[in-house]
Amino acid sequence: MGTYILRRLFLMIPTLIGITLLSFAIINLAPGSPVDQKLQQIRMGGAMSGGSGGGGGLGGRGETGVSKEVVDALNKQYGFTDENGNPRSIFARYKTWIANILRLDFGDSFKYEEPVTSVILSKMPVSLMFGLTAMILSYLICIPLGVIKAIRSGTKFDLVSSFILFVLYSIPALIAGILLRTFLAGQSFYPIFPLGNLVSDNYADLAFWSQIFDRVKHAVLPLVCYMLGSFTFLTIMMQNSMLDVIKLDYVRTARAKGLSEKVVYLKHALRNALIPIVTGMGGILSVMFAGSIIVESIFSLDGMGLLSITSANARDYNVLMGLVFFQSLLFLAGRLLTDILFVVVDPRIDFT
Repeated sequence: MGTYILRRLFLMIPTLIGITLLSFAIINLAPGSPVDQKLQQIRMGGAMSGGSGGGGGLGGRGETGVSKEVVDALNKQYGFTDENGNPRSIFARYKTWIANILRLDFGDSFKYEEPVTSVILSKMPVSLMFGLTAMILSYLICIPLGVIKAIRSGTKFDLVSSFILFVLYSIPALIAGILLRTFLAGQSFYPIFPLGNLVSDNYADLAFWSQIFDRVKHAVLPLVCYMLGSFTFLTIMMQNSMLDVIKLDYVRTARAKGLSEKVVYLKHALRNALIPIVTGMGGILSVMFAGSIIVESIFSLDGMGLLSITSANARDYNVLMGLVFFQSLLFLAGRLLTDILFVVVDPRIDFT
């Protein structure tokens, strides 16, 4: 097993390079650039300060309103040209970026004007809280529910629960978020939960347990939207896995020995039925980057999902590449963790 882990760790290096190189090329080839964004801000600032007089924004500076020296300085600052003003290729800029990554230097955000690591770490707690909580709740609910559905397969409970699960699965996160806000948070129907944000405006004035209750109220609706996508999938997968296992010979043998149904299902069948479910547990490492753009936008949550779309709109290349790098690294580590969990759940598996 140790040799396999080392081999997988070495294979992560070329895989990570391939992912980041492809992402770097796609991001840089997209229309617009940080220079365009900065020039637009300069033009807007010049237009607002120049008023209607002067006839041309920053007068004497061409149709764009910005001098060539400023454009050249911005291109050099953002690494699009070298010291001599010559354009740098995407591959040359990628080599500079990867060399900086080896020194743990992710650069500064063009939009926030802070180190990329500081920007990402400031948004991480929100996505980590919702991603981890949604993942834990999904497994705690879906595994027992899938087992019960397998035991009571074909009964009224199984049919009704399956219908409800597939209806929930068919509702997009955007529609679910809008419906939840309208009926359970808006003033028109049942304002049980807050409209958005993480805490109330008077959070600092509340007592300790009132603060906890306030956070729970704000988290309920976003968590429901986070869980909708995986809830049905995990439950049905657990049910099908359990149905396959209880048909095997060793389960029938356990019944023939006179063991109770509880012992047969929970001791003999459940462990092997969990093997397919384990594949998703490796995602616990990358759950902090599992922010949903839609959910965070609807409920005004300042997390990783909102950071991604904001950085993309601002062409903040350094932040985007930082997100790609960390998410890819944690995803690859999660796949390795999944293989290790396979061996823990089923010692018969041998990757060597």
